[in-house]
Amino acid sequence: METYGDLRRVPGLRREELAMLAGVSASYYARLEQGLSSNASPQVLDAIATALRLNEAERRHLYALAAGSKGRPAGRRAAPERVGEAARQLMQALADVPAVVLGRRSDVLAWSPAGHALFAGHLDFDGPDRPGQRPNMARLVFLDEHTRELYEDWPAKARAVVGTLRAASGRFPHDSALAALIGELSMHSSEFARLWADHKVKSGGAAVYRMRHPLVGAMTVTQQTLLTETGQVLVIATTEAGSPSQAAMTLLVHTAATRPHSAQAPVEEPQLPVLPE
Repeated sequence: METYGDLRRVPGLRREELAMLAGVSASYYARLEQGLSSNASPQVLDAIATALRLNEAERRHLYALAAGSKGRPAGRRAAPERVGEAARQLMQALADVPAVVLGRRSDVLAWSPAGHALFAGHLDFDGPDRPGQRPNMARLVFLDEHTRELYEDWPAKARAVVGTLRAASGRFPHDSALAALIGELSMHSSEFARLWADHKVKSGGAAVYRMRHPLVGAMTVTQQTLLTETGQVLVIATTEAGSPSQAAMTLLVHTAATRPHSAQAPVEEPQLPVLPE
């Protein structure tokens, strides 16, 4: 492996060194960085990814960026996202499971009663039905105190949200609403701005979080993220069978199933016992 012994003010490879490792000229690599060249071959992209030591999710992000640079579509406001039929059917089948469907900008397109109770019981249940006023999971994580308090390890959740938005920005590089969301979060949250500057990318999968719910107390929850064929994301929350966390989740799901879900005045929360972990 090539080494470079001179003193650096910042860590990492210079553009010329990266171009050499990838087997391309420095001028061509500079054009790629600036989006001025849209004909990078898969072999060149593979070489750049190898030189940068990208993981699989980061490689997919690089290929998405390259594909997005091949032409900017005519400027036209995108239609509001709708829940795909397959995702809607799945949500109906998961009526008693905490589940949320997120759009490509992390807008909440739909949630089950249990999903609403777990992630955002302080918000209007019918919010996702109003495209211009939908809750946005990234905004909630960074700008909403209730959501922030749900996660004992909030920084881990924050990193996951930023990684997901980074991947979305690669798949949809010309989405002006997504760019506006990123700009808004950068302006109002220094933590988001710092994490966004790290350029980390996250793909789907499962993550375990310790959550502190105001109704039922502490729970260890696995959040599984599934990508639908329409590019929307289905998040399902589960707990370990037979655990105190499952008992707490069962109590929360029962509460969500028996309370009314109206767009009118908020419902007063019942006083429930806190289950020990």
